[in-house]
Amino acid sequence: MSTTWPARSASTARPWGCGPRVASAIRASRCWGRPLLSYLLVKAAGTPVSEATAQRREYARHWTPVHLDFVVEDIIAAVERARAAGATLEEEVRTQSWGHLAVLSDPFGHGFCLVQFRGRGYDEIAQR
Repeated sequence: MSTTWPARSASTARPWGCGPRVASAIRASRCWGRPLLSYLLVKAAGTPVSEATAQRREYARHWTPVHLDFVVEDIIAAVERARAAGATLEEEVRTQSWGHLAVLSDPFGHGFCLVQFRGRGYDEIAQR
């Protein structure tokens, strides 16, 4: 069976299940100055990952070898936006010598951090 990428179904193309505001933000994303089309298809927990494996989808918090840090100008505002889009703040924002750190997870259980640098950023600790 052949499908066109990005594959989508009008009934299932919903980013994080968060509604049209988030969907518009994702559709408006840009990559190297060009529009970036993104479709997140809703797949229920417990359904097969693929025909090639017996593994099932699980959306509980989990460890993954891929971790993203997003550098932001205002960590409090960024945390509020992330939470409004469905993210979970896992611990209070921490202040370090290099700046502020917020640890979150998305609705699928992937962890990510928001980072607001101050002073020399990571260089505050790199030369110790």
